[in-house]
Amino acid sequence: MNSSAVEPTTPRLPFPPITDRPIRLGVLISGGGTTLLNFLDQILSGELSAEVPLVVASQKNCKGVERARNAGLECVVIRPRDFVSVEQFSDAVFGELRKARIDLVTMAGFLSLLHVPDDFHSRVINIHPSLIPAFCGHGFYGHHVHEAAVRRGVKVSGCTVHFADNEYDHGPIILQNIVHVPDRCTADELAALVFEQEKIAYPEAIRQLASGRLMIENRRTFLS
Repeated sequence: MNSSAVEPTTPRLPFPPITDRPIRLGVLISGGGTTLLNFLDQILSGELSAEVPLVVASQKNCKGVERARNAGLECVVIRPRDFVSVEQFSDAVFGELRKARIDLVTMAGFLSLLHVPDDFHSRVINIHPSLIPAFCGHGFYGHHVHEAAVRRGVKVSGCTVHFADNEYDHGPIILQNIVHVPDRCTADELAALVFEQEKIAYPEAIRQLASGRLMIENRRTFLS
């Protein structure tokens, strides 16, 4: 037996079930807030049993702030530039999330690095507009991802919902949805195709977590 082999870990439940009430989502935004609007549409249609007590924006003038407040949501602006370190910025963000009694934090186009505290471990998820590990990590966000994918000539792309940790696009993958890339597809066209899958994938990941059936074993997730 190889003494350096890693022993398999016991499957663990990362998120306790919430089935007797709507899950309380904290939504973190930095841009237009289109993912937030998708959540609200899903909630209104009855497809997603959730509520949004708090939106946190990292930019004062982003369109998402206006959209959140127009929807009657509490929205606070916490800018990383106003803090001397990532740790202080993260403390401020998670302090507001604690006060709002948030169950699950959803990063929805949030471009600032956060350090996730122990009490929010496995309670922060992110969606990335590619099939991780392709086109991910520092510097790969938004339109940059689609431009890189088109330049490389990929035939499939998609989106990935994953747990967030203290590295960019690094935590265990929850689910991925695929799109086939048409010939001569532009970055704008690919972005639109991928976002249609994001609108499906992100609410489904939230439902999986709220059901209490999602398990993690050796950084791989599965439904029990």
